[in-house]
Amino acid sequence: MKELNIEKSDAGQRLDKFLLRYFNKAPKSFIYKMLRKKRIKLNGAKAEGNEVISSGDKIEMYLSEETMASFMEEKKINKAERHFGVIYEDENILIVTKPAGLLSHSQSSEDKDTLIDQVLYYLYEKGEYTPDKENTFTPALCNRLDRNTGGIVIAGKNLQAIKAVNSAIAYKKIEKFYITMVSGEIRDSKEFFGYHIKDEKTNQVKVLKKEVPGASKIFTKISPVYVKNGFTLLQVELITGKSHQIRAHLRSMGYPVVGDRKYGDERVNKKIREKYGLNNQFLYAYKIAFKEKDGFLSYLFGKEFQCELPKQLDNIKKAYFDAL
Repeated sequence: MKELNIEKSDAGQRLDKFLLRYFNKAPKSFIYKMLRKKRIKLNGAKAEGNEVISSGDKIEMYLSEETMASFMEEKKINKAERHFGVIYEDENILIVTKPAGLLSHSQSSEDKDTLIDQVLYYLYEKGEYTPDKENTFTPALCNRLDRNTGGIVIAGKNLQAIKAVNSAIAYKKIEKFYITMVSGEIRDSKEFFGYHIKDEKTNQVKVLKKEVPGASKIFTKISPVYVKNGFTLLQVELITGKSHQIRAHLRSMGYPVVGDRKYGDERVNKKIREKYGLNNQFLYAYKIAFKEKDGFLSYLFGKEFQCELPKQLDNIKKAYFDAL
């Protein structure tokens, strides 16, 4: 029999979710079968799996070492050179800047230097995360950016923080702002809405004016910062957050993002690429604002975190808008 003591980092989740993370190679059927046969108990009693575990709880597993080992894959830390900047950090969250070109998470087994790899190694080196000392918990990113979009990403250092940040994002208690440069002149602040649908085969998004089956309604709020010579520097606030939303939505309204190889104007892109070396979209997640008054994140209420544009984007901004 093996006994697990539930630590603070594992508390607050359902027992079955915990067990699926602990036995990370096991099918759900195995977990529920062991619960049903009382081979896995919670605090000495039969459990269904839907119980929420708390710090101090005990899980008893009447399983052989060989059986347990066959359903567990060892957690590994990939040594990853840090390419992100740190904007803010406390015992619960880490707010970083992701450079354009860096994946947030791996997309294949070859991807070993992603943002989450770098964050985990950073926390490991600081002694804040040691896989061998955790039952199931792993720090995680709470929002993500497209590979070729840089800017602010929030990572949670503990389960309570991850759940709180994810909830705050879902309920619009964390506001997210981007800076982008588009073709066309926009002189008034406005809020666009449309219907977002993605073709998974081509990884292309369309934003339609009318609802169709499978489409999601989206909202994008824009405010012009500078307008000059057929271009606009925009602040964009994401009201909803769908894949490629800003780029596809602005394109659908006739204002393609400069440098965007998927939804942009190639004639404009080529000109800026040749002159400034810009090979991806001029889009940067530059600011977040915490609006959660109650609960776990209340200590951050009213705080804003902002980062400067990367040098390449800043140089383009200055050249086109005479912006100092």
